[in-house]
Amino acid sequence: MRTHLASLQAKSDIESQIVSAICLILNQKNEKRFQEQIYCLPPDIVSMALSDHPRGEFISPKTKKEFRVEAYPSFIHFIDRKKLSLHPYIFAPVCHSGHWWLWLINTRKRKCQILDPLHKKAPSDERKDINKFTGYVFSRLITYAGGKPLEKCEKEKEIKASYVKISGQKTSYDCAIYVMKWLELIEPENIKKGKYEWDNWTQEEVDHYRVEYASRILFSEMNKQRDRAIRESSAIRLSKPSSVLLSPFCQINSADIETG
Repeated sequence: MRTHLASLQAKSDIESQIVSAICLILNQKNEKRFQEQIYCLPPDIVSMALSDHPRGEFISPKTKKEFRVEAYPSFIHFIDRKKLSLHPYIFAPVCHSGHWWLWLINTRKRKCQILDPLHKKAPSDERKDINKFTGYVFSRLITYAGGKPLEKCEKEKEIKASYVKISGQKTSYDCAIYVMKWLELIEPENIKKGKYEWDNWTQEEVDHYRVEYASRILFSEMNKQRDRAIRESSAIRLSKPSSVLLSPFCQINSADIETG
């Protein structure tokens, strides 16, 4: 994880492992939002599926097979099947060609929407194909977990997701920051007429979020490196994130993040 944290440096594209870690951290929070309402689906299986189906082909040009959840056993254990099948909303980050966007899936109404920090609609026919394939992957994952598919039979390969108009990134490299913050902040019921009104962040705030996420990951309960460091050094006694590190007045900036 230390090498992946370097991608949180200023003006860097953020790696998938960082987004996955934040999904896992949020899913563990003892809050109604994440324990009863919203499940943040780690992007690992979807990323692997898109590497095998790079243009959204339903038959992989690499494996000559259709997508099957069971084909990715090393990532299945990262999925909380109970939450995936029972929570009313699934928030699912997706990355393709270095760009991140977020799927909002209402599992009760079988309705899907996309929040893209850069685009207000699918920018190309290829993206439309990728969205159809991605919707199919999500439906298969939900079914694998014990839930109902988003569509039945062949319609499962024609799942539609409308784009929500929302203000987003100001640079070419902050899309993952927006997606990770949206996991925490977006209220699906506040999407009205295909729009989501909110006060966008300044670039200074976006840069600070990089520091915030580095701190969260370093001090998270799942960070075994932190636990090992504590055991090996009697000088370390931190059991939770420092309020200084998380303060908006913190003097550390994203340019200071390094792997050590």
